[in-house]
Amino acid sequence: MELQNLPRKPKLQLSPTLRDLLQLHHVGSDQNQYNLNYSDDSPHQVINLNDDVSIPTSPPFVLTFTNLTYSVKAPQKLTLLPSFLNKNSSNKISNSKVLLNSISGEAKEGEIMAVLGASGSGKSTLMDALADRIAKGSLKGTVTLNGEVLESKLNKIISAYVMQDDLLFPMLTVEETLMFSAEFRLPRSLTRSKKKARVQALIDQLGLRNAAKTVIGDEGHRGVSGGERRRVSIGIDIIHDPIVLFLDEPTSGLDSTSAFMVVKVLQRIARSGSIVIMSVHQPSSRIMNLLDRLIFLSRGNTVFSGPPAGLSHYFAQFGNPIPEQEDKTEFTLDLIRELEGTATGTKKLADFNRAWQRRQSPLSTATTSAVKLSLKDAISASISRGKLVSGAANNTNLEIENLSSSVPRFANPLWIEMVVIAKRSLKNSWRMPELYGMRLGAIIVTGTILATMFWNLDNSPRGVEERVGFFAFAMSTTFYTCAEAMPVFLQERYIFMRETAYNAYRRSSYVLSHSIITIPSLMFLSLVFAVITFWPVGLAGGLSGFMFYLLFIFAAFWAGSSFVTFLSGVVAHVMLGFTVVVSVLAYFLLFSGFFITRDRIPGYWIWFHYLSLVKYPYEGVLQNEFHDQTKCFVRGIQIFDNSPLVTVPDVLKLQLLKDLSKTLGTNITSTTCLTNGLDILKQQGVTDLNKWSSLWIIVAWGFLFRFFFYLALLLGSKNKRR
Repeated sequence: MELQNLPRKPKLQLSPTLRDLLQLHHVGSDQNQYNLNYSDDSPHQVINLNDDVSIPTSPPFVLTFTNLTYSVKAPQKLTLLPSFLNKNSSNKISNSKVLLNSISGEAKEGEIMAVLGASGSGKSTLMDALADRIAKGSLKGTVTLNGEVLESKLNKIISAYVMQDDLLFPMLTVEETLMFSAEFRLPRSLTRSKKKARVQALIDQLGLRNAAKTVIGDEGHRGVSGGERRRVSIGIDIIHDPIVLFLDEPTSGLDSTSAFMVVKVLQRIARSGSIVIMSVHQPSSRIMNLLDRLIFLSRGNTVFSGPPAGLSHYFAQFGNPIPEQEDKTEFTLDLIRELEGTATGTKKLADFNRAWQRRQSPLSTATTSAVKLSLKDAISASISRGKLVSGAANNTNLEIENLSSSVPRFANPLWIEMVVIAKRSLKNSWRMPELYGMRLGAIIVTGTILATMFWNLDNSPRGVEERVGFFAFAMSTTFYTCAEAMPVFLQERYIFMRETAYNAYRRSSYVLSHSIITIPSLMFLSLVFAVITFWPVGLAGGLSGFMFYLLFIFAAFWAGSSFVTFLSGVVAHVMLGFTVVVSVLAYFLLFSGFFITRDRIPGYWIWFHYLSLVKYPYEGVLQNEFHDQTKCFVRGIQIFDNSPLVTVPDVLKLQLLKDLSKTLGTNITSTTCLTNGLDILKQQGVTDLNKWSSLWIIVAWGFLFRFFFYLALLLGSKNKRR
């Protein structure tokens, strides 16, 4: 609902906040001043932008950061001269770029602190430093909460970070997106109806009522507008009312009215007992009136830190007074840009700010020390007010020394996370059936081509060769069709990193959930391929043989899908990932034992033969096809079929058999069985494993690659700067 369309009315009653819902839950009453049973026909109200929300009486949190310094190595210029001839080589090696230069300040509960500056000033870097998104060894300085060092684990529990990019599932509606976020982040103790009430309240507060039933959309599907996407991105991270909220340019891409409404919502969150820190490029005068504390940066240096009202006095003391009719923010940014263009840059202004802060520090220190609680007591008070909802809404007594272990890291147990992840993934996939349809179509087309090419094979020596070729191609096809799993995780990669960075759910939940929901689709693909090819090709074994054939196809799909999923967790680019998948699968086929048997593979390559994923299903289906020793594949004169004597008349072939019988001392007639199934397996070098062993090995490979995928996510998705 856009603000300009609102009728002029007296103050509206605010929609229930998460604090209200938790308090209602504690008293066990569903009947009170708020209507928690929202319906599509019930009237919804937006936040009253003229409402003055009082600061809570409990002692506030104070986030303090001191001397934050962060630098990166500047890229070295390539030179053809040796280092001993290059006079500036030593300077280039040690050259580094300072992104943050001894930044200090504090943010208090009930206030909004905004970080401002031109592009490249260090706004996002400072936000990452405060939100623990920079590796400890790279960042110097301290970040404390109520005087105690803010540990990484605790920071993830009590805070949220709203990224600048809109990372959302395209086929979910606005309401569904926020509801899934509520199911992840709100505690189990809160009923589904109250979670839904929280979502509906947030939809109203963000002005998304008209878009609630609209899908997010992407390049191929029309969805919400860019401004609405931005507000949804903010909503999913503030659904649980965190104690500390970081936002990287939350007003980016919004019109002035929408931007003002978003900041007004952030102000209400701050007044309800949160610390709100956001970066903003150039706020309007209306937004400036909502901000409590500003930090202006220039090339990693602080050039102003204090309340907006202090800007005029600050620059008057500096010697550049702000004209009365000019916007304070525009004047400050213009002055900073002007100074950055000079030889000394903003060094003079940064030095003046340090002197200014030293003069202001005695007063601010006295004020802070008068209201500051210990971190343990402050978190206990916050939990009692419903601010901290990581599963600890009812626990107000924190009696263990380590706060990061006294507060649960996740709002829900693992199995609930798995259910929610699976439900979200299936709903998003169900609305894009073309993805699964393309893979099913590829399976049907490939199976049909194989069935018609290898139609009703006989048991002649040539038929045996054709069966072996069919199995090799069929098993390799199952792996190649698994390559479509590569972009699935890559499309969700940054959503996953954002959600797990602040403990929305466990990485293990994600891996287990996606592994389980993959099984039914793989089973259906396996069944379709097996039905299309087994009986038309004329494979052996009847119903029992078909079941084993189906199991091996499913195992091949499982292992191939797991392998490709693992690679998607390691390789971050789709095209590079496809190249790696196709290349490695080609090597697997080469060393499978089809083109060259195991006994002919060079010793220095034999290890790759046992690593080949194609080897085990290929050998398994061969075992399934030729395990019957009573079945004959070469009788009498058929021994000459694969030799130049194949064109000789049958009478002469019988005479040759008689002569061969005399030489060998064995009677060989036209009906004598010369090659059975076991002989064929020996010729193919398939003797070291039976079909059950091959089946369990390929299934185990699938589980192993899923575990490797988990390790890749655990080690490679820290989402921190180095």
